[in-house]
Amino acid sequence: MVAQQIARRGITDERVLEAMRKVPRERFVRDSDRNLAFYDGPLSIGCGQTISQPYIVAYMTDMLELGVGDRVLEIGTGSGYQTAVLAEIASEVYTIEIVEQLGSRARTILEELGYDNIHYRIGDGYEGWAEEAPFDAIIVTAAPPKLPDGLVAQLGDGGRMSVPVGRYDQLLVRIIRKGEEIREETMLPVRFVPMTGGKEHDL
Repeated sequence: MVAQQIARRGITDERVLEAMRKVPRERFVRDSDRNLAFYDGPLSIGCGQTISQPYIVAYMTDMLELGVGDRVLEIGTGSGYQTAVLAEIASEVYTIEIVEQLGSRARTILEELGYDNIHYRIGDGYEGWAEEAPFDAIIVTAAPPKLPDGLVAQLGDGGRMSVPVGRYDQLLVRIIRKGEEIREETMLPVRFVPMTGGKEHDL
């Protein structure tokens, strides 16, 4: 999977590649989909949510340019697979999931796998995790209709964010904060499930 689907498409950061090799993706898919665990595409995990295509997980992680001491906020725990990849590289991962069933299942799997640098919350991630801010990196795994200003505000100086933006035609965007300057880079078209939560309906 890593050689054919990820490295061959241009992901060269060895920390990202090693994390993708190490995390057992088959643990994060439904039992009925174990034979499809390394399929080059997203898979349903129930509750209207998906586990992202392996390449997209690697690509979004690569966008964050993580260092070993970084603190990362993840909006949308989902299956927990992306969470595990982040936890292999970063110092601390703070992850929020709005669907309690998914968040609880992901936490069980991640704890069984021995991850002890992940902090969990069930709730609406649109406003982030203010009491633990600022973060070195933020990753959003569901698509808000527009860039969430509240999350951008929780980036530290030099912080990076990876977020899919849009209702129908979605674009993967990287945000880089330098002091008070916010730089936005459009990376590629994507298709993510929409972000849900109170604030999303106000936009």
